[in-house]
Amino acid sequence: MSKRSFISLTPEGDISEVFEEVQKRSKCGLLVRATHNRSLCEQEDYLWNYVKQQPLQFEQEIELPKTDKRKKRTAVLAVRFCPVKLRSPQRLKTTDSFNIYAVYAEEINPLEGEEAISWMLLTTEVVDTIELAKKMLRWYSYRWLIEEYHKILKSGCKVESYRLGGSSMEVLLGFFTRISSNLLRMTYLHRNHPESPAEAILTPVQIKVLKAKSSSTKMAQEVPTIKWAIEAIARLGGYLEHRRKSPIGITVLWRGWLELMSLCEGWELRETL
Repeated sequence: MSKRSFISLTPEGDISEVFEEVQKRSKCGLLVRATHNRSLCEQEDYLWNYVKQQPLQFEQEIELPKTDKRKKRTAVLAVRFCPVKLRSPQRLKTTDSFNIYAVYAEEINPLEGEEAISWMLLTTEVVDTIELAKKMLRWYSYRWLIEEYHKILKSGCKVESYRLGGSSMEVLLGFFTRISSNLLRMTYLHRNHPESPAEAILTPVQIKVLKAKSSSTKMAQEVPTIKWAIEAIARLGGYLEHRRKSPIGITVLWRGWLELMSLCEGWELRETL
């Protein structure tokens, strides 16, 4: 089976040229949250008004992470979907329309004081069943993980501060990409499965080193958890014990991870003597 590329974009990516370019590529798909209320060709209507008139297909719960503007909560979305034919702007000379599918999700009974979620998702994928519509919602929700990954890459690894020539930058980016992926997985498990065994995210050597650095004699007798491991790594990065109510930031976790790598290298060198 040949591989396909899939692009998921926030409203900033709702650009006609993007649809035009994707239509030229048979092995590329697109999912974008719409921001423009475009006119439709065959329906003689506008996007939002037409899709909102479609019958309700299903309701879907989705977990909304905490942001600067909202609290973490579970939202219930009413979902509609249908094919639409978007009229392309006059500046595009190669095509006059785009055949796509729209998935519209609107929050039901949002909490008092919270802004209701409203997503108009446009995709080049065929969405003619409830399961496919759920897949589009799930794929779009991955954007929060992607944003967190980029935050780790930029704020933690500070990849933008490096100026290397030739292929050196590609090598460094590959190295940081692997570390960022590991840290993303660790922080995800820390939030959702803090009491799971630490061996899910660390090697036996890494656990031994963290235990050796721990000031607690009790820890040596217990099965280490992911929560314990993340806090131990954060302490290596300068996280202060008396500020335990403060969330562990990605910068301090990054510093702690680098320190752990150095300590593990020394540990393994010692065992070769």
